[in-house]
Amino acid sequence: MAEKIAFIGLGNMGLPMAGNLMKAGFDVTGFDLAPNAEAAAAAQGVKFAASAAAAVEHANVVITMLPAGKHVLSVWGELTQVARPGTLFIDSSTIDVESARKAHQLGTGMGMLTLDAPVSGGTMGAAAATLTFMVGGSAAAFAKGEAVLQKMGKRLVHCGDAGAGQAAKICNNMILGISMAGVAEAFVLGERLGLSHQALFDVASTSSGQCWALTTNCPVPGPVPASPANRDYKPGFATALMLKDLRLAQEAAISAGASSPMGAQAAALYSIFEKLGHGGEDFSAIINFFRGAEGK
Repeated sequence: MAEKIAFIGLGNMGLPMAGNLMKAGFDVTGFDLAPNAEAAAAAQGVKFAASAAAAVEHANVVITMLPAGKHVLSVWGELTQVARPGTLFIDSSTIDVESARKAHQLGTGMGMLTLDAPVSGGTMGAAAATLTFMVGGSAAAFAKGEAVLQKMGKRLVHCGDAGAGQAAKICNNMILGISMAGVAEAFVLGERLGLSHQALFDVASTSSGQCWALTTNCPVPGPVPASPANRDYKPGFATALMLKDLRLAQEAAISAGASSPMGAQAAALYSIFEKLGHGGEDFSAIINFFRGAEGK
C-alpha cells in the first residue's frame, strides 16, 4: 500500500517535489496558503486540502517546505497535535540549526519520527528529482523516510542526529557562496586583462581553480551552456536565497564560537547586491556587482 503523504508548502521547490511523489505512486495531499496554490497543485496532479491539519489527518508521512524556522515550528506545533503517533515528519526547508532541533523535540515529544532534510539542487533539481538530501535524525526515522526521499532526489546523506542535515546544508552553501564570489572576481579580472571567457574557463576548469561554481554554474555566458548566465541570470538559485543561507551560516558560526571571516565577507557582498535590487537573479549574477559601472 502506498504511503499517504501530506506536503505542506507548495512553492517553487515544494510543488515539483510533491509532483514527483505523485508520479512515483504515492498518495499525496498538499496545502499552501498562496492564493494560486490549489490550481498549481491540480496541474501537478496533487490533491489539495482545505487546511494543513486536514492534509495531515490520514497521512503517515508529513513533509514541510517552508520559508524560515519560525514557520516550521508553528506548523509542526499545530500538526503534531493532530497527526497519528508514529507519523514521520520531514522538514526539507532550509532553516537555522537551533529551530531544526526544536522541531525534532516537538515531534518526538508527541511520539513522531522526525527528520531535518534540507536539499541542494535548486528548482531544476526539484523538477528533475535529482536533489541531494542532507538528513539529520535517528536511524529509525531515516530508514522509514529513505524510500520517500529517494523519489525526490538522486542522493541521500544521513549526516547525523537532529539538526545535522541543516548544519551540513549551511556549511555547504557557505562554501558555494564564497567560491562563486571568487570565480566572479577572477572572470572580471580576466576581462580587464584581455582574457576571453572561454580561455579562462578552459584553464581554470582543468586546473587548481576548478570548482562547482565554475564548471556547473559559470557566471559568464558561453562556456557552460546550462548555466543561468545564458538565460540573463534567471535562477537557478536566487541571490536572496544564497543570502539567507549565508546569514544562517553566520548565525551558526557565532553560536558555535567558530571563526568565519570569508563567510562573513560573502554575506556582506550578497547583502549589498540584494539591496541593489538583484535578489531575484541567480546568485552567479554577483559578477555584475564586481563589474561596477561597466556591469549589467
